[in-house]
Amino acid sequence: MSNFSYEVFSAVVDKGTFMQAAAELNVTPSAISHSVSQLEADLGFPLFIRNRSGVELTSDGKTILPTIQAILNLEDQLVQIADNINGINTGRIRIGAFSSVSNNWLPPIILAFKKQYPQIDVNLVQASFNEVAEQVRVGTIDIGFSLMPVPKQLVAIPLLNDPIYCITPSAYTPQNGEFMTDRDMAHQNFILQQSDYDRDTKKALDRYNVSTNSLHYSLDDQSILSMVEAGLGLGVLPRLALQKLVGSVNTFPFSEPFARTLCLVMNPTTQKSPSVARMQAVIIDYLQRLYPNDCLVPQAD
Repeated sequence: MSNFSYEVFSAVVDKGTFMQAAAELNVTPSAISHSVSQLEADLGFPLFIRNRSGVELTSDGKTILPTIQAILNLEDQLVQIADNINGINTGRIRIGAFSSVSNNWLPPIILAFKKQYPQIDVNLVQASFNEVAEQVRVGTIDIGFSLMPVPKQLVAIPLLNDPIYCITPSAYTPQNGEFMTDRDMAHQNFILQQSDYDRDTKKALDRYNVSTNSLHYSLDDQSILSMVEAGLGLGVLPRLALQKLVGSVNTFPFSEPFARTLCLVMNPTTQKSPSVARMQAVIIDYLQRLYPNDCLVPQAD
């Protein structure tokens, strides 16, 4: 229904090269190049910078990306609504999540969703919580898991307060035997993911005056546990991230409680999509059953 050049534009942004976009849309690379050139001529400014590895958006291209993506999402929404009127449950849902949600929640959520709506395609994008929020904002993800707070232009539904703990080698015990105090935290090295340091983890470490010189970064949560197990430092991880990790370590709360608030994020446009509404309902139902006393979404009367 929509202008084919919008689909081409979105595919080139997603794939990063004209050739991969052509394969995605099942057309020739020359057709992609012609479509982009025509769209640039229609708009009056260049959209992509060509380089050896592919293409990247110009500043003007970044500006119009959310609008073009919104047009494509609205078209997809229209098709879904028409299918619903005709009694057909079809569509597509693109979910974004960071690693601990992908590992612990999404397998049973997607399984439950596919049982109810087998004709709706589910695509998963794993990224950091900041990247998920940004992709939801521009419309390349329909619904995502992130952390509060999120940008004001997004719809956010708080889901769960996820406590943050200090991870120590198995032989280590805090002086009071129960929780980490200022004295326990002093002069320690800490291992964490760099993306975690600008949010709730930072609040905990700042409270105990941990300097940036004491921080060392790892690629993922399992690597953090392995390094802590080897005695290379202490870790700071939330409860959800610890559920499927393996290592001979101890877990202690802090003398003051710290937690991150996990949330669902949606673009106001894509939130109205039937498939997004269905996925939202399945996610909330799953979490209400898994955390009957802790889920932040109240049970319906």
